[in-house]
Amino acid sequence: METVQNEGVIFPKGEKTSADYFTGTAWLTVLVPKDETGNYTVGNVVFEPGCRNNWHTHPAGQILLVTEGNGWYQERSKTARALKKGDVVVIASAIEHWHGATKDSRFTHIAISNITEKGPVEWLTPVTDEEYDSVH
Repeated sequence: METVQNEGVIFPKGEKTSADYFTGTAWLTVLVPKDETGNYTVGNVVFEPGCRNNWHTHPAGQILLVTEGNGWYQERSKTARALKKGDVVVIASAIEHWHGATKDSRFTHIAISNITEKGPVEWLTPVTDEEYDSVH
């Protein structure tokens, strides 16, 4: 995986994410790997403009802390929520959703993911261009 450092930001960009789970380019820095209690991980995710992750769920929920840029969060069958620096998203267990950058802005968030015996995330289908375009 490609690794990139970025000056002037809180955390480095880290490693490029898998194209299996993201449309566009995103970067991940694992800030806290699975902790000693086995209950959570913490990562910094940087989405390039237009990038979004697939629909997915978290068996034990997730918290997003937006630190830079403009993005979107959408739960299945609900209206998308615009996100900006300082926003917090609390995602309940097993809620199908996606998040990512707007078309014209980089978007960065810290993701705190709880871990169960099923793991921290279940990846589903990609967000289509039509679904992504409809949130604007």
